[in-house]
Amino acid sequence: MAGNEQEKIRHLLVVQDMQGQRTISLQETTYSIGRHPENSIVLRSRSVSRQHAILLRVTLPESDQYGFLIIDGNFKGKGSTNGLIVNGHKCSSHNLKHGDVILFGNNQAQARYYAIANISEKAFSECEAEDLATFLSQPVNTNSHFQTLAVDPSFEGASETLLARLASFPELVPNPIIETDLEGTVTYLNPAAALKFPKLREIGKQHPILMGLLNAVKNRRENPFMREVEVEQKFFEQSVHCLPESDLIRTFIVRDITEQKQAEAELRQRDRLLQAVAEAANYLLVEMNYETGIDKALAVLGEAAKVDRVYLFNNHLHPTTKEMAVSLQFEWKRFGLESSRQHWQNLLYHCSKLARWYATLSRGESISGITQEFPAEEQEFLSQYDIQSLLLVPLRLEDDFWGYLGLADCSKERHWSRHEESTLLTMAASISGARQRQQVEKKIRYQALHDLLTGLPNRLLFNELLSKTLPNRVRNGESLAVMFLDLDRFKIINDTLGHTLGDKLLQSVAQRLKDSLRGGDTVARWGGDEFTILLPQITCLEEVTQVAWRILHAFENAFNLDGHELYVSASLGISLLDEHSPDAETLIKNADAALYYAKDEGRNNYQFYTTTLGAKNPELLTLEKSLRYALERQELMVYYQPRIKIATGEITGMEALLRWQHPEMGLVAPNVFIPLAEQSGLIISIGEWVLRTACSQNQIWQQAGLPPLTIAVNLSPKQFRQPKLLETVAEILAETGLEAQFLELEITETTAIEDLDFTRTVLQGLQEMGVHISIDDFGTGHSSLSRLQLLPLHNLKIDKSFIQELTTDIKVAHIVKAIVTLARSLGLRLTAEGVEKPEELDFLKSIHCEDVQGFLFHKPLSAEKATEVLKSGRIMSVQR
Repeated sequence: MAGNEQEKIRHLLVVQDMQGQRTISLQETTYSIGRHPENSIVLRSRSVSRQHAILLRVTLPESDQYGFLIIDGNFKGKGSTNGLIVNGHKCSSHNLKHGDVILFGNNQAQARYYAIANISEKAFSECEAEDLATFLSQPVNTNSHFQTLAVDPSFEGASETLLARLASFPELVPNPIIETDLEGTVTYLNPAAALKFPKLREIGKQHPILMGLLNAVKNRRENPFMREVEVEQKFFEQSVHCLPESDLIRTFIVRDITEQKQAEAELRQRDRLLQAVAEAANYLLVEMNYETGIDKALAVLGEAAKVDRVYLFNNHLHPTTKEMAVSLQFEWKRFGLESSRQHWQNLLYHCSKLARWYATLSRGESISGITQEFPAEEQEFLSQYDIQSLLLVPLRLEDDFWGYLGLADCSKERHWSRHEESTLLTMAASISGARQRQQVEKKIRYQALHDLLTGLPNRLLFNELLSKTLPNRVRNGESLAVMFLDLDRFKIINDTLGHTLGDKLLQSVAQRLKDSLRGGDTVARWGGDEFTILLPQITCLEEVTQVAWRILHAFENAFNLDGHELYVSASLGISLLDEHSPDAETLIKNADAALYYAKDEGRNNYQFYTTTLGAKNPELLTLEKSLRYALERQELMVYYQPRIKIATGEITGMEALLRWQHPEMGLVAPNVFIPLAEQSGLIISIGEWVLRTACSQNQIWQQAGLPPLTIAVNLSPKQFRQPKLLETVAEILAETGLEAQFLELEITETTAIEDLDFTRTVLQGLQEMGVHISIDDFGTGHSSLSRLQLLPLHNLKIDKSFIQELTTDIKVAHIVKAIVTLARSLGLRLTAEGVEKPEELDFLKSIHCEDVQGFLFHKPLSAEKATEVLKSGRIMSVQR
C-alpha cells in the first residue's frame, strides 16, 4: 500500500499574480482560468481575459494515470486577448509537463505546473507551505508512467499512441473534435462537432472542415499543424494531427475566429477607406475645376468601398413648382452599369416617396440598411434601380442642408459597417468644404469681374470678353462694334441729390441698357457714369445704328426714384472693327474719342469714330479722362502758401492750393486742369476733398500746439452755387473738429457779383456759422467796392496782376493805393497776392496794406514743409 500510495501522481499548479502566490491541487477533470470571479482558477491581473484558458484532464496510455492539456480561450472557442505562452512560446494548446511555466498575457500572471510522485498522502497533507518548495524541486520517479508525459523530451514526437487514447475525454470537451481515416472518411464526431456541424457526415470530404484536408496533411511540414477554415461565413482555427499508424487524422477546432477575421477585414477595409478619403481630399483640394475634383473623389471612394454606385444628390427648388426637390448631380458607377442620373432629376420630396429621407437627413442623421428593411413605398421606389442596400449621409454647409452623399450596392444585400458610415461622413465634410471653397472662389471671381453696384461686367471682364471675341471675327472676316456711353449731366444729379440717389439711378440705367440690347450683346460698367457695350457680331452698319437708337430712346422716359422725377440723357461713341481699330485697346480708345465728339455735338446723340476725330485735341481728351480718376488714385495734393503780416513778419494764415501730380505727364498746371474739372462737374467732388483736407491739416497743426491761424480755401463758381454748400461746410467742420473762425472761404470777384442776392444769402449763412469770407483776385472783374460793400466780407485780396505793375506803372500804384484806403475804411483786411520783389513789399508797407503772399517769402509748400516752417517759430524774413 505504501508503495502504491508512493506512486500516486499529484498535479499542482503554483499560481503567481498581483495578489501573491498560491498552490492549487488539480483534481477535477476541467478547469477554467481567467479574470472573472466565476472561473475555477481566478487570476488577478488586468492583462488576463475574462476566461483566458481551459485545463482538461487527459488519460495516459496504458496506465491509470492522467495529465493535463491547457487550451487558450474559453469554452466557446474564442481566444484570449493577450494569448497563452508556455516556456516562452506562444501556443493555442499544450500538453503540460513537469516544470512547465505558463504566462497569461504577461509577467503579472503566471503559473508553474508540477507532477509529484514521491510523496505520500500523509506527508503531503502534513507538510508546511515553506517545505513545499523542497518537494517541488525533487525529480519525478523515473519508473512512473507519468514520466513520459511529465519529463521525457521525446513526448511530443512519440505522442501518436498517447493521442490515440485521448478518446477518453473528447466527449467532455466543448470544442468540436473530428476524426477521419487516411482516406478522409469521417470515423468519429464528438458531441460538440455534431452539434456545430450537423451536415458534416452527410457532406463528407466536400464539407469546408474536411475540404483540402488530405492535401494539407500530405504537404505538411510539421505534425500537428494549424489551418483556418470557413464554414457558412464563419471562420475557425483548426488543429490537425495525423496518426498514420492508427489510420487516423484527428482535427480539433481550437476556436471560432470569426470575430477576429471580421475585425481584420474591417481593419483592412478601414485602411482602404482612410486612404481613399485622403486621396479624395487631395483631389478636392488641388483640382481647380470643382466638377472634376468631385468625379475623381467619388471614383476613389467607390473603388475603396467596393460598391456598385456612389451618389451625390443636390437639394434645390423645383424649376416649376418652386417646392423642395432633389436631383442627382454626380454619380460614379462600376464598369458595366448604366448611368441612372436621368431618373433622379427634379424629384419632389413629398411626391417621390422620399419625405422620410429629407426629414432624417436634414436632422443630421444617416440612412443605412438593406432595401428590404426600408418602408414598403421606398422599397418599391428603390427596386426600380435595383438597389439592394443603401447608405446615405447628409451634406451640410454650416446650417444649410444642401444635399447628401450615398453608397449603393445593386448586386447583394449588404450591412454597412461603422467605418463605412464614418468614412462617408468624412468624405461628406470634405465635399462640403470643397463646395464652400468653390462658392467663395466663384464669389471672389464674380466680384473681381463685376461691378458690385449694378451687377454688370466690369472693365476687366469687358476687356476679357472683347479679347476672346476678336480672333474669331478677324479669322472669319466679320466685324464687331464697341460703344462708349456716358451719362449727360449725371454729376449735377449726384452732387445735388446725393450719392445714394445717384447709385439708384445708375442701377436703373444699367437695367434699361440691358433691356435695349440684343441677345449675346454685353454691357459693362466702365467706371463712374460710363458704360461700355460690346456688339460681338454685326453684319451691317444698320444693326449698330438700331441698337444706338434703342439705347437713346430708353432714356426718354423719366427715372422715378425716391419721389424724384429725373431726366437724364446719354452720349454714345462707337468704333467698328476695321483697319483703323484693329485691336481691343484701339477699339476702346476710338470709341472714347467718338464719345467726346458726341458731347461736343450737344450730347444726347451717338457718333461713329472717324480718322478725323483721332487728331482732335487728343491730349485734352486724355487729360479730362485721367482727371476723372485722379482723386481715387490719390494723384491730387494740397499745398499751402503762407500769408505774412507785413508789420511783424509773422504767419497769420495759409492758403490751400490744389496740385495734380499725373503719373505720366508730371505736374499739371492748375490753370489747365481746373477749368476741365469745372466744365465736367468734377470740381464739386474735388473741391469738397480740398476743403476737408485743408481743415483737417489746420486742426492737426493746432493739436500739435502750433499758434492758431486761418486756412483759406478757394470755392469755384460751380462749387459756390451748389445747393448744399452750407450743409457741406458745416459737415466738414464738424467732422474735422476745426472751429469756424479758423476757416476762410475765397470766391472770385466775378462769382460774387454774378447774382448779388444769391451771393448775399450764401455769405450770410457762412457768416452766421463763423466762417470768414474773402474776395479773391479783386480788380479783375467789373465791380466796385461800393457794390461789394453790400456783402458780409472780411478780407479783400488784390490780384497779382496789379502787384506785378506796381513799381512800373504809376497809374496802377494809385489804383492799389485807392483800393487799400477804401477797403480799410470799410473795415476789410487787405492781402496783396504775388509779391516777388522787395520794392513791391516796401510800397505796400507804405500804404498800410496788412498782409502779403508771394514768392518773396514762400512758394506753395507741401504739408510736411509747411509744418516745418510753422514749427520753426521764426519771424519771416524776406527771401532775396
